[in-house]
Amino acid sequence: MSSIKDILVPDIGEFDAVEVIEVLVKSGDAVSVEDPLLTMESDKASMDVPSPFSGTVKTVKLKAGDKVSQNDLILTLVVKELETAVTETSAETENSEATAPETKDIISTREFESTSSGAVSKEPARRPPPIVMSVNQKSFLRAHASPSIRKFARELGVDLSQVHGSGRKARITKEDVQEFVKQALGGTASGTAAAGSGIPAMPEIDFSKFGPVEIKPLSRIQKKAAVNLHRGWLNLPIVTHHDEADITELEYFRKSLKDEAAKQGVKVTPLVFLLKACAVAIRKHSNFNSSLTVDKENLVLKKYLHIGVAVDTPDGLVVPVIRDVEQKGLLELAKELGEVSEKARAKKLKTNDIQGGCFSISSLGGIGGTAFTPLVNAPEVAILGVTRSRMMPVWNGKEFLPRLMLPMDLTYDHRVIDGAQAARFMVDLCEILSDMRRMSL
Repeated sequence: MSSIKDILVPDIGEFDAVEVIEVLVKSGDAVSVEDPLLTMESDKASMDVPSPFSGTVKTVKLKAGDKVSQNDLILTLVVKELETAVTETSAETENSEATAPETKDIISTREFESTSSGAVSKEPARRPPPIVMSVNQKSFLRAHASPSIRKFARELGVDLSQVHGSGRKARITKEDVQEFVKQALGGTASGTAAAGSGIPAMPEIDFSKFGPVEIKPLSRIQKKAAVNLHRGWLNLPIVTHHDEADITELEYFRKSLKDEAAKQGVKVTPLVFLLKACAVAIRKHSNFNSSLTVDKENLVLKKYLHIGVAVDTPDGLVVPVIRDVEQKGLLELAKELGEVSEKARAKKLKTNDIQGGCFSISSLGGIGGTAFTPLVNAPEVAILGVTRSRMMPVWNGKEFLPRLMLPMDLTYDHRVIDGAQAARFMVDLCEILSDMRRMSL
């Protein structure tokens, strides 16, 4: 005997319209339990929806480009009754493995969910879709969570070492994992309202009164960036410090690496040298690798250094993160920079690719300009902007010489970094860029 099962969109948090970017199956395909059925994209994170049963796809109800919400019908699946029984029995067996003292902290995905009023809902709990992130296995095993919660986290690709437990004695609960996934997929919707609290609303204007208009929806990236930038603008007292670095010798050296880099299939751009130079300067100025705690009472000084690089894409700027910059050589950085930039333009970035930045660089050198004010990517405390380098006459004490000068603009959070600290940082950065030997110190 066979039955027809409706496969629905699982719990995807507080999102009403998440775009389907790829349907991975078609009518007639055989699928197994946990096989991915489709890929959705929320903001800059992608997630797969797994099949809860083994069977044969009967009808696919969605296509790429559709926007879906929780409980929307994905497809119908022909499932053998024996397979259904086996799947349910397996799930019940796994749930029974959780020990009795831990049952207060968790609710099985096969059990009923309690509502906030204490009533019991007859709707089965639905798993959030899995996210993609790097998992530290040692830290994962040390996390204070029950076996069933560990299994739940593994299915969702969540590193439990990054989840804050809200249960008794800081035990991690199912709700903690779900909340972590929701934050990873785009955060809560309350940020917009909170960011504008107390700020007079802009008047709504009917521009069509003055002539023809066209309404163009913002991309997901633009919407998310707007919220983050607005929140940062309202909360951070920022200052921008401008300076110029002599990169004449650096440019000669960069061009000399062209053939060697080509053999390794990489392109060494000026941005690669900026990454390395910033890492050296930040090592000396630790406040630039910090974040202010929410209560504004302490600084979190980071012992790692990951640098975000703004990448121009058709949908807007995204900022993938290059990790452990100070530990990598120029060619390795060039290769990684090329890879993440390509992933950004192809919309292939995963959640882990855009998290954990300590400092950011925004380069407009390939476009133009002489100066601008980049906005700090909070909770970071500083960002470096660069524009197009140009030949300029520079006085050496005896005569003017033509030198290739790079304009740089450092924007910083004035609560953490004062003007003197910013000036010293830029002096050191300029010296590093003008004399590459300092990169090895």
